Amino acid sequence: MYLTINRFRVRPGQEDAFEDIWTSRESKLPDLEGFVEFHLFRGASTEEATIYLSHTLWRDKAAFDAWARSQNFRGSHKGVRDHSDIYLGPPELEIYDSVQTIRAKAQTG
Repeated sequence: MYLTINRFRVRPGQEDAFEDIWTSRESKLPDLEGFVEFHLFRGASTEEATIYLSHTLWRDKAAFDAWARSQNFRGSHKGVRDHSDIYLGPPELEIYDSVQTIRAKAQTG
């Protein structure tokens, strides 16, 4: 598995606008070869910023790289600069290769 994380610092009072941008856009991710899942997390808020993390899990680096070079990638990021007043700087990208996986046991009941 291959995990990409973007860390966003959102200006106080802009949380609803940020979340609306993400939740209202059309995502093509589910249709992409090698895509596993996406999560958007809201973290702690301070007087300075609210932290958000977007996590995208891929089958492997090749699947992520194919998406990052695609028209879908460019389309999904179109207009991001139009909302620069929401952010305190650009997102910070982190990338990880899986070393170990532990899954939940199937639950019955």
